[in-house]
Formats: sequence, structure tokens, C-alpha cells
Amino acid sequence: MKKITASIVTYQNKASELERAITSFLSSTLTGELFIIDNSPTPIASEVCKKFNCHYIFTGSNLGYGKAHNLAMQKSIGQSSYHLVLNPDVYFESDVLKKLFDFMEEQPQVGLVMPKVLYPNGATQRICKLLPTPLNLATRRFLPSSNWSKKINDRYEMNFSNYNKIMSVPFLSGCFMFLRTSALQQVGLFDERFFLYAEDTDLSRRMHREFSTVFYPLAEIFHTHARGSYKDIMLTWHNFKSAVQYFNKWGWIFDQERKTINEAAGALPHTSTTYQSISLNGRTMAHRSMNE
Repeated sequence: MKKITASIVTYQNKASELERAITSFLSSTLTGELFIIDNSPTPIASEVCKKFNCHYIFTGSNLGYGKAHNLAMQKSIGQSSYHLVLNPDVYFESDVLKKLFDFMEEQPQVGLVMPKVLYPNGATQRICKLLPTPLNLATRRFLPSSNWSKKINDRYEMNFSNYNKIMSVPFLSGCFMFLRTSALQQVGLFDERFFLYAEDTDLSRRMHREFSTVFYPLAEIFHTHARGSYKDIMLTWHNFKSAVQYFNKWGWIFDQERKTINEAAGALPHTSTTYQSISLNGRTMAHRSMNE
């Protein structure tokens, strides 16, 4: 069985951006197979894929983010131990995947792990989140500057953690999802009803029900993160539509499971090996201690 497979869904992305993401994966000390799923109107990513000898899938139409990734994930189940969902605007050093692989091998109860995500300037992206409420999404969109909404958003983005420790996170960003394929086989792939946005929230939540979903800051990646839904009217519409679909599926106001999960977020469950983090000169270090 292969150690890892990965998929990148592209839609009219710049060739230079896509090449950087592909190079990051193929230059890893943990080698694997990479699928490029091209949702563009024309096969503009085909030349890049030929250059790197990737598996290229041209869909002929925009299938949406989750449905396109599912084409590769379906091939990965039963053929690889782990699958990486990777954005084309992400890049990282060669040791990142091996660090995540080693962590997952030592922690079989973990179904999904995400590293620390940085902007290109080195600032931390606050993309570890609690499960959203309608109020969370409304205040982030329409009242981003008020003190009241900032307090709500700080909790939603788990800023209380300082992003410097290994922790349980119920909603991990879809820009980089390192997934155990046996766990995917149990909980299912992306829900294809979500065309764009909320598919990562939904998959994280389903994974969190059965396995641990973990933020692992001892590995770091870079993410350009253009926040397109704040700039493009069609992306705004898809964001709104997916939010409605998500709350219709899981509950709007009365969602007791959400409350229970969010209250427990941040603490890792009891395992045979407990990972503890300490901060040293602004950098995160870790040591392991065996439970007695």
C-alpha cells in the first residue's frame, strides 16, 4: 500500500502558483502520487501536469471543490494509508509531510491533522475554528470591526489557544487536510451537495465524531489565502448558499452536538501517548510523556 496520495483541484489558477504547490508535494521526503483535477473550462493545467508527470483529470466543467477532490479520494481509499487535500495556493518545505505522517502513525485514533498555516509574510492564519453558529458567520461578514463581534470571533477562531500547542479542533480548513484513508472509508468523503465552502466544515465535523481531528503546530505551511468570497459576488453567493445548506443539515439554533463539541475543543482526548507542547523563544517545541 502507498504511504500517501494527494489531490489539488484547480480552476483557472496561475501556472506558477500550481507549479509551486506541485513542487512542494513532489519534493517531499515522503513520496507519493499526486492527482490534479482541473475544473477549468479548458484544460489549461494539462501542460503543467505533463511537466511533473502528475495524474491529470480534466472534468470539462466546474464540478465544485468537494466533488472534484472526491474523484481522487475514491482512488486513494484502499490504495494509500493517507490522502492529502491540498489547495493550489499552498506551499511548504520538504519535511512537512513526513512530520505529519509520523504523528499519524503514532496516533492511530487521529483521522485528520492540519499543520500551522502561515501567510507568506510569516504571520499565523487563524483557521482553527469551532463549529460555526449562524451568529459566527453573520458577525464575521457584516460586523467585522465591532468589539462585540471581535470577542465572538476570537472564540470562534480559538485564539484562546495562542496557536502554539497540539490540540483538538472540530473544524480544520480545507486548504490542507491530511486524512487517514481508513477513517475516510468509515465517515465518507466530501458531501457533494456543497459546491464550494462548508464542505470542509462538514467533513471535519463528521470526522470529529468518530476520530480525533488535530492541529499540529510542529509543522508549518504557507497559504496565500486570497479570501475570494469577500471580493467576488459569485463566490459570495456560493458562500451564503453553502452556509444555508450546512445549517439545514446540522441545525441552525438548536444544535446540542455543536455545543458539546465546541465546549470540549482544545483538549486532546486520553491516549496511550500524550503530546504536550511548550513554547520556547516564540517557537513551539514538543515532548512526549507516557501515561501511567
